[in-house]
This record gives sequence, structure tokens and C-alpha cells, in this order.
Amino acid sequence: MLTLDMGNRQRAGRWLLIVMLSLLHAALLIDMRSMWVYPLLLAHLGVFLLWQPLWRGESEVGRGPLVIIMLSSATAMFWLNWWVIAFWLTGLFGLVGARAFAFRTRWARLLNLVVIVYLLAVLLLWIVPHLFDVQPTIDAGQALMRYVLPMLLLLILAMPGHNEAVEGAQTIDFIYALMLFMLLTLVVLGSLAFMTLARLDYLGAMMRTLFLIGLVLIIFGGLWNPRFGFNGLQVLFSRYLLNVGTPFESWLTQLADTAQREPDAASYLAHTTALLGSLPWLSGLSWQSSTEAGQLGRYSEHEVLVQENELRLTLYAKQELSPAVRLHIHLLAQLIGYFYQAKQREQTLRDITRMQAVYETGSRLTHDLKNMLQSLLSLTTLAQSHEQRVQQLLQQQLPILSQRIELILNKLQQPQVESEAALLSLRVWWNALQLRNQHHEINWHAPDMHALGALDKEIPGAMFDCVADNLIDNILRKRQTQPGISLSVELSIEPLRLIICDSGSLIPKNVAANLLHRIIVSENGLGIGLYQSARWAEQLGYHLTLSNNRQGKVCFELRK
Repeated sequence: MLTLDMGNRQRAGRWLLIVMLSLLHAALLIDMRSMWVYPLLLAHLGVFLLWQPLWRGESEVGRGPLVIIMLSSATAMFWLNWWVIAFWLTGLFGLVGARAFAFRTRWARLLNLVVIVYLLAVLLLWIVPHLFDVQPTIDAGQALMRYVLPMLLLLILAMPGHNEAVEGAQTIDFIYALMLFMLLTLVVLGSLAFMTLARLDYLGAMMRTLFLIGLVLIIFGGLWNPRFGFNGLQVLFSRYLLNVGTPFESWLTQLADTAQREPDAASYLAHTTALLGSLPWLSGLSWQSSTEAGQLGRYSEHEVLVQENELRLTLYAKQELSPAVRLHIHLLAQLIGYFYQAKQREQTLRDITRMQAVYETGSRLTHDLKNMLQSLLSLTTLAQSHEQRVQQLLQQQLPILSQRIELILNKLQQPQVESEAALLSLRVWWNALQLRNQHHEINWHAPDMHALGALDKEIPGAMFDCVADNLIDNILRKRQTQPGISLSVELSIEPLRLIICDSGSLIPKNVAANLLHRIIVSENGLGIGLYQSARWAEQLGYHLTLSNNRQGKVCFELRK
């Protein structure tokens, strides 16, 4: 088994590269018929297996791949010639060139560019001339191999070290490697074609081939990212990369449909992971969130870990994944994570809405209980007196008080905003309000009974009771500090308005600015009751406002 520690691999990578290239350089300087070529090339191949970026350095090479490596090496050594060497150098050029795209630091990129220049010079100025038996170029390349190219190896040795991550250094894009391999093969075969058909020397044929390839690359570069209206090849190629095993648009549609169908985050995650597990190149997956965990399929050694906030996805592939597929997986996992968080926020908002409904209902019931207890206190005070009309007054008020207690009990059983909008006849409500407050000094203003009966309407009685009781109670408490102020209640039909005024002092501007809009702290208790009344009225399509605020005339208005 061939293993290498990750940290040692990162530190020894450049030394392995230099040793590998030095062994290759020494083997190429010796005659191909020499017996020393074989041990040098076998040593070069062994160092390449330690340096190679195809397998992870910390993983083991199994018996199957090891047998394939040994058979390939034996076959190459048996039929060793300049064509085999050219094929090997071309593949090595593709690997190094594709590996250069994985590095981000300047010195790491520069080192790989120097290696690319070295391999290209060796292939085109030494190996290919031996293939085509071009003796003048071989003589010129002899000096290049002996004096110039070794300087490039020394330059690689003198370059500063880089701390590039091993994960990035191990990344090889197969598409880039294949394109570079085919490009260099085209240079070699194109030079051979020009030498044979156009009767050119090797250097002239190679320069003509390079010129034509460069021209084609410029044309493709313009088609890749055009500026004159054509969509370009980039869109088509990107669409191909994003269609990995299943069309990307279809996968997005299924993901959105699942998000619309499933009511909560848990069921959405279960269906989405099942949908993700159906991809043909996955053997299984596991997920873990703040509240749940699960697993589908089988584990494998090729795993991809994706963390999206609280959601942690681990995908197990049937084989090693390419960078394009990894990009695709991260994109899909991000989409799943975004929808999952949206479902969690939706559930949180539903819980907050329910709690807010319970809170608002409880706050209103508190004020209803307070107003009811004040009415009960007034009736108790009247019952202790010896007036003749007390008995008649109690007979009128106690049934109304019983109805209010029954209404409060119903609200406690069903604390929902919608259930509190029971409609009541406006005329019945107005008569009950007057009867309930007949022992207070209040000036009542309303249309005559005929008009009130002819234009009668249905109103949310509980909300009107809450608003009227809070406003009347506030003015009655205001009388305790400002004796003699008047209190008036006015009802209008077209448009429907309830106006409650007093002749006391004005509300301070800093209090009036926040009154009805938020809970405020005041000495006489104004604030929370009116705030809840205003919110309740707004939910039912009414508006409670401070219509007048001046000395001797303070009015609140409830209108449709």
C-alpha cells in the first residue's frame, strides 16, 4: 500500500516535484538504448506516484489500482520509445496545467508556470525532434537540455515556499487536463502534418501550427464571451455543467413544489433529502439539524460535507466527484438550506402570531374584567344605600353584568381575535351603554329613536364596549383630580362615529404623540387600554383617533 501523511505531503510536495523532474531530465539526456534509462524512469514513476494529485495523499491505493499501475509501468518499459515518452510528457503537462488553476497564491502559480514551461520546452525541443529525426533541432536542443533547462529546475528550488491548502492543491479539473492534453497533442501532430504535406522544416512547421492554434483560440475566446448580441458558448457550457444526472431546472421545480406542499420544516427536510437521495451518482446521505437527524442509503468513502447554517448535510458518492459536481452539490445544498430556514421562520411567525393573539385577547380581557369590577363596585355601593330606585336599578344592571361575565368566559375558552367580532345591533348596544352608565353624569347625544331604528346597523359589540368603557373610565378617573369637568358621548349614524369628550385639561404633547400607537407610562393609567382598543379597532376595520386635544375640549373618535 502507498500512503503519505497529509502534513508531510504538503511540506514535501515541491521537493518531490524537483526530484521527479530531475530523474526525468537525467533519463532523457541518456541514449534511449542505455540500460540506465529504465531504472531512472521507474524511479521517476515512483516519485510521481508520491507527488501525483489524482488520489489523496492520506488514502491507500488498493490492490486493484496497484496491479493496474504495475502492469502499465511494465508495458511502458517493455515498449519504451520516444512515442511513449511523448505521450507521458503530454499527460504530465495536462496534469500540471490543470493543477495550476487550483492555486490562488502568486508564488504557487508562478512555480507551476515554470514547470509548464520546462515540460513544454522538453517536449517540443527535444522529444518531438527525436520522433521526427530532425537532426539540426536535436543538436540545438542538446545545449538546451544540458545548460538552460537545468537552470529552470534550480529556479524552482530557489522559489519561496507557499502555504497553499492541501485540499486546493489536490483539486484537478479533468476538463482542463483533457483540453491541455489535446491541445499539446494537436501541436505535435500539426507540426508533423505541415512537415509532411508542406515540406517545411520542423521549427517552421511548429511555428505555423502554433500560429493557427492561437488564431483558433482567439476566435473561440470571442465566441465564449461575446459583446455584440450573441449569447455565446459560455451559456451553453455552463448549462451542460449544471445538468449533472438530472436537469437543473426540473430539480428546482421539484424543490419549490415540495416547499409549497409541506407545512413545516421537518416534513420538508424529510421529502427533500429523499429527493436528493434519488440522484444516481449518490449512494446515500445523512443530515443533521438543531432538532432532528437522519440517514438514507449507504455510507461510502467518497463523502462531501456541506454546512448551511444549522443544517449539516453529508453526501456519499459512488465514486470520486469532479469539481463541477462538487459545485453542483454545494449549490443544491444551499437551496435546500435556504428553503429549510424559510420554513423554520414561517413556523416561528405562526407561533408568534398565535402567542400575540393570546396576549392581545388576555390584555383586553384584563381591561374588560377591570371595567366589569368597577361596574360591580358601583352596584355594590348603590345596594348599600336606602334609596327606593336602587332595587329597580339592580334589576336592570345585573342581567347586563351577567351577559358580560358570560362573554368574558367564552373569550377565555377561545382566545382568538376572530371569535371576538360578534355583531350586535347598534340600537341595542347604545341602549345597553346608557343603561350601564346611567348612574354617572354623562351627556348623551344620539339621533332620535326613529332615525336610530330606521338606520340601524350591526357593529362588533365587544370592541365598541371595550373602547367606550376605557374612554369613559379614563374620564371618570380624571374627574377625581379635576372635579366638575363634563363628559359627553355622541353617536352619529352617517358616517358611523362614536365621539367621547371631556372638558378637562389637554393631554401633554409627548403623551399624545405616542397615545394609541404604543404602550406608554402615565400617572393616571392612560396607555395600555387605549393602545389595545386602537389595535382591536384597526383589526376590525375601524379607526380610533384623538380628534381634538385642547384645553377644555379633549375628544376621542371611533369611526368606520
